[in-house]
Amino acid sequence: MKICPRSPSALRLRRWIGIALASLLSMAAQAQNAIEAVTSTARADVELVRIDFTHPLAALPTGFVVQEPARIALDFPGVANAVGRSAIEFNLGNLRSANVVQAGERSRVVLNLKHATTYQAEIQGRSLLVSLQSGTGQPPRTSSTAGFAEGRERQVTPLQDIDFRRGGDGAGRVLIAMGSSQLGVDVRRQGSTLVAEFMQASLPEALRRRLDVSDFGTAVESVVAQQVGDRVRLTINSRGDWEQSAYQTDEQFVIEVRPRKTDPGKLTQGTGYTGEKLTLNFQSVDVRALLQVIADFTGFNVVTSDTVSGVLTLRLKDVPWDQALEVILQAKNLGLRKNGSILWIAPRDEINAKEKIELEALAALENLAALRTQSFQLNYAKAATVVQSLTGTGSAGGSGGASATRLLSTRGSAIAEVRTNQLFVTDTPQRLAEVSELIRKLDVPVRQVLIEARIVEASDTFGKSLGVKLGGGAIGKNSSFGTSPTGSDNSFTSYTSSNFVNLPAGDAGGTGSSAGAFSLSLFNSSFTRMLNLEISALEAEGKGRLVSSPRVVTADQTKALIEQGEEIPYQQATSSGATSISFRKAVLKLEVTPQITPEGNIILTLDVSKDTRGVSTSAGPAINTKHVQTEVLVENGGTVVIGGIFELTETNDESRVPVLGEVPYLGALFRSRERVVNKVEMLVFITPKMIARQNAAL
Repeated sequence: MKICPRSPSALRLRRWIGIALASLLSMAAQAQNAIEAVTSTARADVELVRIDFTHPLAALPTGFVVQEPARIALDFPGVANAVGRSAIEFNLGNLRSANVVQAGERSRVVLNLKHATTYQAEIQGRSLLVSLQSGTGQPPRTSSTAGFAEGRERQVTPLQDIDFRRGGDGAGRVLIAMGSSQLGVDVRRQGSTLVAEFMQASLPEALRRRLDVSDFGTAVESVVAQQVGDRVRLTINSRGDWEQSAYQTDEQFVIEVRPRKTDPGKLTQGTGYTGEKLTLNFQSVDVRALLQVIADFTGFNVVTSDTVSGVLTLRLKDVPWDQALEVILQAKNLGLRKNGSILWIAPRDEINAKEKIELEALAALENLAALRTQSFQLNYAKAATVVQSLTGTGSAGGSGGASATRLLSTRGSAIAEVRTNQLFVTDTPQRLAEVSELIRKLDVPVRQVLIEARIVEASDTFGKSLGVKLGGGAIGKNSSFGTSPTGSDNSFTSYTSSNFVNLPAGDAGGTGSSAGAFSLSLFNSSFTRMLNLEISALEAEGKGRLVSSPRVVTADQTKALIEQGEEIPYQQATSSGATSISFRKAVLKLEVTPQITPEGNIILTLDVSKDTRGVSTSAGPAINTKHVQTEVLVENGGTVVIGGIFELTETNDESRVPVLGEVPYLGALFRSRERVVNKVEMLVFITPKMIARQNAAL
């Protein structure tokens, strides 16, 4: 069938083809939009950055501000980089340079600044004008299409309500019902106060008041609302170290002030939030796009669930990126799971349900997995003890403590072969691998410790005694019958001695030593009488004696016990009326448990007692006990001394001559005194030494 070129059908066909080609060319032109040039000029106190495109932009780009280093980033989806270079130097006022980077079908323009400031963006034909304020870095007072919709409506809008509530973790939340979602808001911190100004807004008389909220127990003390020209200024007075965040949902604006504190569950560790600070200024932006901005800023790989949706309006200034992300997640009830450099973001209920399904699937697979049996040859540990640890039948502390946790699965079992010290475990392959790793750590040689003890009874005996002897003899001439060869009388002188007083010093303290003495003779003028005075004194001091010196070798954290002594029999009545023989121990006991520390020192748990036979009673012999129990830290080869158990005995004895011993002053010559003080202390010297080889024990 042929169509005439001039027929109505042919004309309609040409028209359709023309329309289709025009549409294709228009779509191709839009798809090929690119950045042609980036230039900068200064106008009054504002620096302008002009970005030229091949085609006009359909909407303002999304962007964010970084404080350190100071920079502004603008994202252009579906736009290529046709500048021909990635770095452009300016050095004009606050503007250092610009970087144009293309990633896939998206380009980003980064303005590198000398100090942080705010910006305004405006579309003019095929160009985008970005104005920067130079100097102070304070935001300009002109309207901004990149703010909270500031400038979109110039009519004055009255605020509806101002309320305060206490949030979680002691945060104070100021809720402002704006009456319109298009109000512009400027939030800035001034010292210890936070100031929020609502542009082109009025404050009703009922809301012009001061809210004292110090009783809420938050960082906020008061909120003051006042009318300033065509703006409503909200002054929030706070105390302590705090941080703020602000976001907008429909017609409600929320300012949250919370105390700054450490939270180990944050994405970054440290005091509070430690992420790099950024400024976000968005109006009705898609949550997925906002998460992509944070991903580009931080370098994390973000995986967002398909169920994440909705829009969010927020303005965050100089806020750490991890805090900004937490605010976004809380606003949309989202959860986060971090795995390396990948962040998975989804609704909290979805994350919890997914984790629950995964755990149930793992439990089901473990119940369906085939069982295997594996044998383990133990060299140092006891197989029966390891079985108790695997099955949870023993105690957690090994000495009657709480029951241990079962390490095998519900279908697993373990058998110990005592003769060969082997262990046979039946369980799933995964649990067998865990058991093998556990046995590798448990079946190791235990370090040993040599304990040397010296038990000494130090007797501090001190005795003093003082005595006196007083005696006398006669001197005279005795005549004999007969004559001497010379014819003269034969005569001689004689001396007789007797003791009037005999009270010498005794053996004070029972030392077996003799008392020292000195004597003095007194004569009268006629030499007819001589008095002998002898004074004796003794001072004695006793020393200690070594009772026992036991030595024992034991393993690390294993109790060792040494006993030496006797068991004393005695008769005891039974319930039937008969008597039976029972025994009581009177022994010297040393019980010690060493524990080697990672530094090479040794912790000793000591229990030392020395029991001896006491007096006999109707119920049997009494036992005299000396007991010391303690725990000390000693360096390897060092010695610790334990003492403090004393027995004190004091005896005073005096002998005198009746009547004469009571004469003042002179009565001391007729008295003998003896004083004995006996103090006994039990000392224990403990010296632990680590043994490098088993044959070096002794």
